[in-house]
This record gives sequence, structure tokens and C-alpha cells, in this order.
Amino acid sequence: TYCGTIAYEIEHIASHRQRVWLREQIESGAHRQPLTADESKHLLKRLIKVDALERFMHKAYLGQHQFSIEGLDLTVPIIDRLIQLSAGAGARRVVVGMAHRGRLNVLAHNVGRPYDTIFAEFEGASGLEADTLEAVTTIPQGGTGDVKYHHGTRGQYKLADGKTIEVDLESNPSHLEAVAPVVVGATRAAQTLRDGAHAVQDPTAAVPIIIHGDASFPGQGVVAETLNLQGLDGYSVGGSIHIIMNNQVGFTTDPDDGRSTRWASDLAKGFDVPIIHVNADDPPACVSAVRLAFAFRQQFGHDVLIDLIGYRRYGHNESDEPAYTQPEMYAKIKQHKRVWELWSDQCLADGTVTPEDVEKMGQEVWDNLSLLHQRLKAKVAAAAEHGHASQATGEYQLDRTPSPDVETAVPAADLRSLGEALVRVPDGFTINPKLVKQLERRVAALADAGDLGEEAARIDWAHGEALAFAALLTEGTPIRLTGQDTERGTFSQRHMVLHDAKTGQTVSPIQNLPHAKAPFELHNSPLSEFACMGFEYGYSEQRTEEAKESGTRDSLVLWEAQFGDFVNGAQVIVDQFISSGLAKWGQTCRLTLLLPHGYEGAGPEHSSARLERFLAAAGEGNMRVANPTTPAQYFHLLRRQALIAKERALVIMTPKSLLRLAQATSGLADLAEGSRFHPVLAEPGVPEAEVTRLILCTGKIYYDLIGHSGRKDNRGVAIGRVELLYPFPEAQLLELTGRYPNLQEVLWAQEEPRNMGARAHMLPRLSQIMPEQIHLGYIGRPERASPGEGYPVAHLAEQRRIVRTALDLNIPISQYPRKTPGER
Repeated sequence: TYCGTIAYEIEHIASHRQRVWLREQIESGAHRQPLTADESKHLLKRLIKVDALERFMHKAYLGQHQFSIEGLDLTVPIIDRLIQLSAGAGARRVVVGMAHRGRLNVLAHNVGRPYDTIFAEFEGASGLEADTLEAVTTIPQGGTGDVKYHHGTRGQYKLADGKTIEVDLESNPSHLEAVAPVVVGATRAAQTLRDGAHAVQDPTAAVPIIIHGDASFPGQGVVAETLNLQGLDGYSVGGSIHIIMNNQVGFTTDPDDGRSTRWASDLAKGFDVPIIHVNADDPPACVSAVRLAFAFRQQFGHDVLIDLIGYRRYGHNESDEPAYTQPEMYAKIKQHKRVWELWSDQCLADGTVTPEDVEKMGQEVWDNLSLLHQRLKAKVAAAAEHGHASQATGEYQLDRTPSPDVETAVPAADLRSLGEALVRVPDGFTINPKLVKQLERRVAALADAGDLGEEAARIDWAHGEALAFAALLTEGTPIRLTGQDTERGTFSQRHMVLHDAKTGQTVSPIQNLPHAKAPFELHNSPLSEFACMGFEYGYSEQRTEEAKESGTRDSLVLWEAQFGDFVNGAQVIVDQFISSGLAKWGQTCRLTLLLPHGYEGAGPEHSSARLERFLAAAGEGNMRVANPTTPAQYFHLLRRQALIAKERALVIMTPKSLLRLAQATSGLADLAEGSRFHPVLAEPGVPEAEVTRLILCTGKIYYDLIGHSGRKDNRGVAIGRVELLYPFPEAQLLELTGRYPNLQEVLWAQEEPRNMGARAHMLPRLSQIMPEQIHLGYIGRPERASPGEGYPVAHLAEQRRIVRTALDLNIPISQYPRKTPGER
């Protein structure tokens, strides 16, 4: 039981019940039932196909990178068996994530991508003219595309009974393990049934398979972050199946240099994950490992890991020389039989097949590959001969057209009704005394003539957000909001989940709206950015695809950072998925990032959500970046994001001090009939004919500028707010500047240092659209290495300098310091 080609690690598991169950399964041999003759023969044919595809591509495309599966060929039959077991347990979908090693073989054999489409991508590296290539391949049109071993796809896996099951292979960048949380998020979305006002999760509906590398599993922190999600209410998927493709070397690094643990899988022990080590040269053992792993997942709804220990027949890629760094290992590998040969020997010895059977299997596979390759070559030659007369058919076309606007206003009567429901709690529930006044103010803000004391109540930021969500729910848009401390809100502003002051019992009024037609998923997240944002990206992307296929409403999925600065902990997800996924893979979604941003003297890690990084990554209409300054603008922006036809990610710089600033409030009419989101806002009450200087800004600094003591006497200055930074609101900015017939100067003012914030994005674009006689300038912090001051006194001094300089008409714009060459 314990001394063969399978080894089990289970004694670290805290649950006595799980340990006993595993011991019984292992020692009874329940999972080690021998293969039937038909199963053995099918497995041999499968291994021959896996090996033949790799060897054929080596021959046909000598020296091109394919990151072959050879040495871990049994990965494909393992995935086969997991798909079959999942279908037998009632799954409608299997979601797979993996890096480049063996990906082409998985695409062909587990997901069903035709061989010739894989060959066509290799033709793309053969120096063909672009138009010839486009005529014969399915290269994405309009985007930049990606290397062949990063692309994902969706396919139908045909089962023995003729039925099919959906198999998704998620697209993945070279950041090997980054796809792990994306897979889990996509699985959770596929498991979630949105029946009326409640979301019901069915863990049997979809099964996640996450394939890791032996060097990256312990080496990349997102793995631990993803493992930590498995038992959390907002993130659990009934257990993920993890497989380590263990070739015992990372690129060129030996295990002793790549990890501090004995086994590559040891990290999983900290999360009570059972580990099954299995020899990748023993097909029956691998099948047995899969049976046990899946049975554990079904029994306990918990993650389980298979450590598939094999080797890598070539170097990291096919043009690499592995003997430079692992000479002894590769001397052995050269003499080592391939797994199909080992299994063929066993089947011959058992009498399952004859030598003629084996030869026939191999020849049929090779002949099919050769035929498909010859047809593709003929197609390439014909396209080259006839120019590009053939119509190129891309997998997707980038849509760069402007998004059609949508109606986001909500009738005032509906808002009043929603406002009352949002503060309704069960009889006997004791609201925390400090919250009572805040909730009363929300009701009064929606009354016809409600006031509290001397001032009429107004809608604040969190109230506007709650109304936007509530209205969407009653219209049938599902919403999912997660993040660190999101239920209450980092700044104690949201309070969507109320805790009884005496009993601790919780209630969430927004999740119990009387007329809701869609569910609201609301979860506090673990203290993680990378895995949590990756999860929400996967969830949102999966929901977008489902909505397209079914014609139903897409979900609005939002992830909130505790402070916007912490988004850099998820920079890989931002760079490799959110900003570039459309251009690389034709993949997009409505994921919305809420990033608290603003300079209040709280130090360099509590000031900046790094607006400049999102703007630098914005292009080709890939996402939206906004910095709204009123609750009404935020209200309409959220509703616009949920309802607009074109799915794109949205990055919102959300406020901190503005959450309670009296000037940063809105009236009921600002949300109701006739109102909408404005990409650019003009300052009200300005004598337009007297304005010679227009200060453009975004976000909180607007209130610093209008609140300065010298502002009211300065009639020659107007202040405009850019609420939507990308796509660049050219028409609205021209309309704004056209208001001021005597305008001479346009000044971009910001809190952020000169090398940060929106300056580098805005000024070049403004210079292209402004008339030649208009002078452009900048005022803000000088170039700095750190986003903000660490001392409140230093912050205040710098903030005051920026505001005074921007408002002072006695300083000619030409004398402003830190002017960039080319800026007028």
C-alpha cells in the first residue's frame, strides 16, 4: 500500500474524520481497482496520441518553442479521467488553468482544439507575410494577440455515452501561477445559480482543475493566497483539484536552490490539503490517484493535490540545452523509455494488445497529423500565390467605437421606496446607537422636504452607492461586491451588513429588498489583493461569457481595496489580465475596481491608488478610468457600468475625506429623472466672460481649490473637473473650454507628484485639442520617488502651495516651474 509508485501525505490534516476516511480508502485499495482490457487499450492509444503530437511538431517545426509535455505525458489522461468523473457527478463544466508546459497537448486532446489550428500558429513564426498568414489562420484581428501556448479556449469533451461536457482552458500569461485564482473565480461563477433575489451555489455544477509547476508552486505567493480561499464562504468552490507537473527542475534551477522544503507540494500542508505523490511512468497508479483525489473532493468539498513526479525530456524549451546545468539527469533521460513505450510493453505482456495493434495505432495517428499538415501547407501556398484575396477570419475584432450611452436616472418615487427598504431591520433588532442618526439622515435625504435641524439632509457617497446597487437589483442586474472590510467599509461609511448591538446577529437590508429581481453577493475578503482580484476577474469574465451565450443580464462584479495604494499587490492581474486581456485573447468583462484615493496627509501608503499606472495601461478602448467627485456622479457611473452594452473593466478612484464632506453631497434630483453621468463638470456660478484661466483637475483637489479663502474673489478663474479620464472626453472638454470666450490659459492641477497622477496622460492630449493661442501649464507636487508626504505638516504645506499657485492670476503661466519640453 505505502511502498509502491503512490505515496500519501495525510497525517498533517487536522480533521480526524478526513484522516480516517483517507486511511480506509487507501488501505482498502478501493481506489486501486485494476484497469479493464478496454481501459488499458484506450489509455495506450491516448498516450500514443500525446507523444505523436509532440514528436510531429518537433519534426515539422524544428527549433520552435512548444514547451512539450514529454516526461509528464500522463497529465492528459489524468485530466481525461477528472473530466469524466466530474461529468458523472453532475458537473456541466470543468475549468482548467495551467502554464505553458504541455498546454498545446491539453488544448488538442482535453479541450478539443483541432490539430491544424495549432499547426497554423506555428506557421506564423515561419516568416510568412502577414496577409498570407491571416488568410489561413484564426489569428485574432485588431489586437496584438499572444504566443500560442498562452491562449485559452472553450471546448466540448465527448464522453463515452455520446454526451458532452464543457471544458474551459483559461488564458494565462507567463506569470505561471497567476491563473490559479482566475480559475477558482470562474468556477464559482459557473456554480452560482441566480434565481430571483438569491444566489444559490451548486458546487457540483463546475469543477476546477489547477495545474502547477514544481518550482512555481512553492515559489509564487499567489498559490498560498489561492489555497487560503478554499474554505471561505465568498470564495469556496467545493474543492479544487491541484496537479503539480513535477519535472524536478525549474527552468535550470535545481530543487535545492528553488525551495526550502523537501517536496514541492509541502506548502499545501498548511491548508490541510491531502497530497498524493504518484510516479508519472505508471499509468494505473495515476488513474488510482485521480480516483482517490476526486472521491475526497466529493466527500468533503475540500482541495486535494496530486504531485505527478516525472521529468522533462528537453530543456525549458526545445532550443535549450539542459545538459549544461543538469548533465547527470539528462544522461539518464536520454536512455529512458517514453511512457507510452513502457505501457505498451505492459499491455503486450498482459496480452491486451499485439505488436500489430501498437504499430497500427501509431501509424494512424501519424498519418492523420501528416495529412492535416499537408493540407495546411497547401492552403498557405495557395494564399501566398493569390495574395490576400481570401477573407481573413479572426477570432475577435477589437471594437474601438464609442459606447452608446444608457439611461441611468431612477424615478424619485422609486429611490424613496428603496431608501426606506435599505434601512429596514427586523423587529427587535438593535442598531448600534452611533449608526442610528446616520441611517435616519439617509431617509431624510430622500424625503420631499426633509431636514435635520437647520440644514436639509443630502445624499452622501455611501448612500448614493447603496441606491445605485438597490436600483440595479430591482431591475434584474446581479451584483457581487467583495474586498477588505467591504461589508462595513474601511472608513465606516457603508454599513451594508448591520450587527445587532446586543447579540451580534447580522442583517443585510440590501440583500432582502422586497422587489429585487437579482441577487447581491457581499463578502469581506481575506487580506489579499493578488488572489482576490484574480478571483473576481475570473468570476466576472465567466459571467460575461454566460450572459452573452444565454442573452441574460451580465453581473456587475466589484472589488474594493482597503486603500487604493494596496492595488499594487495585484499588479499582475491588472497588467496581464485586466488591461491587456482584450488585445491578447479577446477577453473582457465588467470588473469594477473601487480604489480609495486622495491626499489627506495619511502617508505614502494611504494616499495614491497609482492613477498614472492605469492611465498608462489604457489604450484601444480596453477599459474605463474615472475619478468622480459627487455621490450622484458615482451613482450614475455604477449604473452606467452595469447597463452599458460594451463590457469593459472600470477603475474608479473612490474618495476618503469626501465620504463625509458636506460640499461633496447630492440632492435627490441629481439621481432622478433627467440626470446622468457627466464625463466633465463645469464649475457653477462662474462669470464665464471674465474667465481667462481654466484650472482642470480630477478628484478631491477640486474641493481644496473651491474651498480656498481666496477663491470667491478670483473671478478670472474657472475650475473644471474631469470625471472620466479614459476614454479621453475630448468633446466634453472642448465644450467646456468653449464656454469661456476670453480664455487664455489652461492649467492642469493635481495633488500627485509630477511623475504620477493624470498629468502625463492629460497634457499631451490637451495640447492636441486646444487652440494654438491657449497656453498649457501644470501645478502639483514636484517629481518624487514616493507618492506623498509622511508628515501631516509637510502635507498641508505642499497642499496649500499647490492651491495658492493655481488660483493666483498674478503668476504668469510661463513662469510655472517644472515645465516639460513640448508643453506649451
